[in-house]
Amino acid sequence: MTPAERLSSAKRQYELAMAAHRQNRLTDAARHYGEVRHLFPDHPGALHGLGLVAMRENRFGDAVAHLRQADKNTRGNPAIRCDLGHALLNMGQYGEALRSFRSVLQTQPTNIAALSGAGDALNILGRPDDALRAFRTILSIDPNNAAAYFGTGNALLQLGNAAEARTALERAVALAPKRAAYHRALAEIAPFSVGDPRLAPMEALARENLPDEQKTELHFALARAYDDLGRVEAAFEHLKKANTLRRRQVTYDEGIVAGFFSDLKAAFTPERMQRASGDASSLPIFVVGMPRSGTSLVEQILASDPSVLGAGELTAVQDLIAEGTAGKDYPRDTLPDSAFVKFGREYLRRLGKLPRDVRHVVDKFPGNFQHVGLIHLALPNAKIVHVRRDPMDTCFSCYSKLFLNGLNHTYDLGELGRYYRVYDALMAHWRSVLPDGTMLEVQYETLVNDFQNEARRLVEYCGLEWNDRFLSFHENERAVRTHSREQVRQPLFTSSIGRWRRYEAHLTPLREALDQAWDVLRSRSSCNATAPADGPMTR
Repeated sequence: MTPAERLSSAKRQYELAMAAHRQNRLTDAARHYGEVRHLFPDHPGALHGLGLVAMRENRFGDAVAHLRQADKNTRGNPAIRCDLGHALLNMGQYGEALRSFRSVLQTQPTNIAALSGAGDALNILGRPDDALRAFRTILSIDPNNAAAYFGTGNALLQLGNAAEARTALERAVALAPKRAAYHRALAEIAPFSVGDPRLAPMEALARENLPDEQKTELHFALARAYDDLGRVEAAFEHLKKANTLRRRQVTYDEGIVAGFFSDLKAAFTPERMQRASGDASSLPIFVVGMPRSGTSLVEQILASDPSVLGAGELTAVQDLIAEGTAGKDYPRDTLPDSAFVKFGREYLRRLGKLPRDVRHVVDKFPGNFQHVGLIHLALPNAKIVHVRRDPMDTCFSCYSKLFLNGLNHTYDLGELGRYYRVYDALMAHWRSVLPDGTMLEVQYETLVNDFQNEARRLVEYCGLEWNDRFLSFHENERAVRTHSREQVRQPLFTSSIGRWRRYEAHLTPLREALDQAWDVLRSRSSCNATAPADGPMTR
């Protein structure tokens, strides 16, 4: 083929690819983009297209790889760099995503796509004030930008301004009534009452031919609405539809989880745990447990002390593991003591520059329960608080929520119950191998029903001085970015205890899974098990 023929063929294949892409024929689009790359491997348009197709198919690792190469080949095309930022957001690489968006803003400060992406990243990173500035810049350029109102609402929620957040989310819904994500966000903060005018449009939208991602969001929203209205059967019908759809969109392998948890137990033996040799800092307080178990409440209590910074769900432990700081084959590697020192110091470095009056930082990423052994060896003077809640309440609360980053075990009742079993078994292992006094266990129901005594026990364990401000934790104005952000701004309530019983007739698969032995899964474990991806539970 002559150079002219190659160029002509590539041009034709690229035109076919873009046409198929516009018509949502993703398989055909990818095939034609691939033909272009066969002729011109570094073709930026084909790489960009392949990245977008991969994003649509939730293959975010592939998307990042294609978009990085396209970005390199175009030396920073703003559209490609913005798409790369969004792919990185979906991969949970929030800091890198923010850098990608900001690189565009350096030369194009009014680029709405970059401002929006940066705002989303800042919200996820727990920097709602900075996020608000980005979204307000968008609204100064485009006053009817629904996505900016949505981001504004999320930022205001973190800051505890529920009334203004509701107004912003209502504006987002009004401007984009077919965006199911906006309906879900509003449903989570604005309870439904009989005759609520929001319900009919949501029901009508559910009858339309929406993409699965939008259907998922909408069914979660409708489940919340019918739950508020006391219509349990209708609520669970939508909840089941939402979770079934979401399960199809994610990858989860119980065998890999079983193998990984088995390897953790084998690596962190009683003998090994007696030789903690990491960094001596007592700065961190780790709050761990299953999601929806009460970790946000415990963090909010501790952060009522002005010397304690509630940092939210930090990803530093997971990031360092992914980067190989805990060993290339963690947890199977047998690391020297020096490696744990390095891990501890690098974790502390990633906390960044802290105000002078901060004595402790609370890292309440629940999934750190997997890495309690590593945390203790790397930071032996760090406090570890394990929060437990009734298994049925914990699991049903997880099943009721849409976690957009990780937690892929929460969308099937059987898988969810079996995951709880392996979590429970791993915590029993940590209990048996950790030196006495290393970890404090807090039972959510006891905390709620005997608050002052339990709060005093928690405060004393963390080495803090008691003050009545701990009893008024809900008045703390710090930013909160998890699903529990509204609950922790309210005085204690017990209404969430035993909530699963309203749905008991539908939860047989969960109860059966909680009752069965986890060991049956070990035979299916992968010989190349790696750490499950449990990303921050935001949005």
